[in-house]
Amino acid sequence: MSSAAKQPLRRLPNVQRGSLQLSERQRRLLRLIAGLGNSIGSLDFQKLLFLYCQELGATADYEFVPYRFGAFSYTSYADRRKLIAQGLIEDIEGRWQLTPTGRDAASHFQDTHVRDFAHRHRGLRGDTLVAETYRRYPYFAIRSEIAHRVLSKDRKALAEIEANRPPARATSLTSIGYEGRTLESYLNALLGAGVTLLCDVRRNPISRKYGFAKSTLAHACDGIGIRYEHLPELGIPSDQRHGLACQADYDALFDEYERTNLAKNEPALTQIRAWVRAGEAVAVTCFERLPHQCHRHKVIAAVTRRLGRNFAATSL
Repeated sequence: MSSAAKQPLRRLPNVQRGSLQLSERQRRLLRLIAGLGNSIGSLDFQKLLFLYCQELGATADYEFVPYRFGAFSYTSYADRRKLIAQGLIEDIEGRWQLTPTGRDAASHFQDTHVRDFAHRHRGLRGDTLVAETYRRYPYFAIRSEIAHRVLSKDRKALAEIEANRPPARATSLTSIGYEGRTLESYLNALLGAGVTLLCDVRRNPISRKYGFAKSTLAHACDGIGIRYEHLPELGIPSDQRHGLACQADYDALFDEYERTNLAKNEPALTQIRAWVRAGEAVAVTCFERLPHQCHRHKVIAAVTRRLGRNFAATSL
């Protein structure tokens, strides 16, 4: 990373900070749009934001998933919606365009790395930009619908994309929690494991963490080719999780859950078993990162028993 990237951003005056309620990440997003000319097409901006974040490395604000046109950040679009609501950005025929208020906000802080990045990439747009990101980061092109068009004369780059494609998984059953993960890192974990179907076993699939409410998660999964299913009957009411102070408390709760809830929801367990037997690579999900602190490990165990002694589940 260049020394310029480490320089602190100059904060907005307090009155502006209070009224606009911008995070540092959102301010940097505004500044990048300003550095790229105040208005830029959505596809171009997503690819330039991606390259900018790759330069920043571990300090980058956004993570990305391989999407229909290459690297894509769901979180950047969530910020975009907030900035539009604040009157700082407007969507003009699919462009990220700063309003006068947005240009004024961006001018109140400086980032020499943004300015340097914008200068170095000022002539890189369209298919040339897309092809550049695919050549440099082939994993993020594995689901691209335009790779063969933009790289039609570059067999080596197309071969690299194929080499980065995760191998197809045979029938499998795995466990994953989203605690401590961003939406993008969670989706990349699913892709890397070859998951084809995500089974949500939350009773109430809502979340204060961006990306994990039911509708948002289902949409994100669809965007990367993973089917989303929700089996709320396998969830645990939130009021039963109060007062869990140690692992023994969790174990007692889950033993009771196994005796009562699972015992009366055989059709849901049968449905998961049917998905697996039909050839799906199924991931069972809930919040907790550690399986033994989440009821999903009881769901996994019950389904595994029904699949036979030789079937083994995994955890992400």
